[in-house]
Amino acid sequence: MRTPSIHAYLLKKLLAVFVALSAVVCVFDYFYELEKVDEHVLTAAMAESSHFMADEMHLIRNNDVEVLKNNAQGHLHYSKFIILEFYDASKKRIVEVSSPGSDIIEKEFNKREHAQLLSDTAQYEKLDHQGHLFLRVASPLFAEGQIAGYFEGIYAVDDGVLGEIKAQMAVSLLKVVAVAFLTTLVLYPVILSLNRKVLDYAGVLLDANIGTLESLGNAVAKRDSDTNAHNYRVTLYAIALGRSLGMGTSVLQELVKGAFLHDVGKIAISDGILLKPGKLTEEEFAIMKTHVGHGVEILKDYQWMRDAVNVVAFHHEKYDGSGYATGLKGEAIPATARVFAVVDVFDALTSKRPYKEPFSLEKSLEILHQGAGAHFDPVIVEAFAALAQPLHDTLNTADDAALKQALRGHIREIFG
Repeated sequence: MRTPSIHAYLLKKLLAVFVALSAVVCVFDYFYELEKVDEHVLTAAMAESSHFMADEMHLIRNNDVEVLKNNAQGHLHYSKFIILEFYDASKKRIVEVSSPGSDIIEKEFNKREHAQLLSDTAQYEKLDHQGHLFLRVASPLFAEGQIAGYFEGIYAVDDGVLGEIKAQMAVSLLKVVAVAFLTTLVLYPVILSLNRKVLDYAGVLLDANIGTLESLGNAVAKRDSDTNAHNYRVTLYAIALGRSLGMGTSVLQELVKGAFLHDVGKIAISDGILLKPGKLTEEEFAIMKTHVGHGVEILKDYQWMRDAVNVVAFHHEKYDGSGYATGLKGEAIPATARVFAVVDVFDALTSKRPYKEPFSLEKSLEILHQGAGAHFDPVIVEAFAALAQPLHDTLNTADDAALKQALRGHIREIFG
C-alpha cells in the first residue's frame, strides 16, 4: 500500500473540506451578523424617532405645520437624524427639515422607490455611502387606532458604533474559522485511523486476489504439463518489457494478470488433446484454439481479474493478422497482448521441455527477430532484445521460490 501518499491525499481532502466549510459557514455567519447590525441600528434609529413622534402627533392632527417644522428642526441638533419628514394621512408631505450636506444622501436614497416605505408598519432601507452607513426609516403615526400620518427620516449611523459592530463581526468570523479548523484537527486522526484499517483490509484483499491469481495460473500450468516457473518467468519478463516501453501502472496490472492467466482456458480442453504427445490433427487444433474463448468466459465475471482478458483473448494473434482467434492485425492487437506474445515465445524457446532442449539466448533472439513484423510487433522485439541478456541470466537459472519472491516484490509495487 502507498500509505504515505494516501495519507497526504487524505490531508489535502480534509484541508479542502476545511476551506469549503469555513467559506460556507462564514458566508452564513456574515449575513447573520449583518442582520444583527440592521437590528441594532434600526432599534437605535426607531428609539430616537419615538421620542419626538409621540410629541408631534397633536401637531399633525391639528395641521400645525409651522410648529411641527420648528420642533423637527430642533430634533436635528441633538439626534443622529440628518433629514426628518412628516406626512399627513394621505401621504402628502407637510414638513421636511434637513442638515447641511444631507442632500447628497437623500439623492442616493431617492434613486430607489420611495412610496413603498410609507405603509401601516415600520419600514427601513440601508445605504452604504463612502464608508458610512445610513438608514432611511419610516413609521405610521397612529391616533385612536387610525393612521393620522407618517414619519420618515434618514439616520446616520455613528461611525464609532459601526466600527465596534464590524470588529465584533470579524471576531465572530474568526471564531467560525477556528471552530472549523479545530473540527478538522479532531477529524484527521479519527479518519486516519479508519483509513489505516481500510488499507489493512485492502492489503488482505490484495493478498487474497494475488493468491487466487497464482493458484489458478499454477493449476493450469500443472495440468498442461508445464511448470510454475514458466508463469513466474514470463510474468517477470512481461513486467520488465512493459516498463521499458513506458506502460503505466494500470496497464502493467493488466499485463501481470494476463501473463499469469494467459492459458486459463485450457482447463476446458480434454486431456486427450491437451496432453497429446504428438502433433494435433486439424480438428484437434481447432478444439485447442477454443481455449482462448474459454479463458475469456472464465474471467469475465471476476471483477478483479476481468482486465486480464486482453492478454487471454489476443495472445495468439499475430502482427500480420494470421493468428487466432479473431485475426487482429498490427496495433489493433492490444499492447499487453503484443508484449506477452514476445516474452511467452522467448521463455518457451529458452526453456527445457519434455520434447526439446532449451535454445540458446542468441538462437532464441534470432527466432524472435525472424518473426518481427509477421508474428511479433517489431518495435517490441527490439525493446526486448535490448534487455533480454540480464533478464535471461537472472531468471532462467532461478528456482521457483526465488522467482515467486521476485514477482511478489514487483506485484506489491504495481498493485500497492
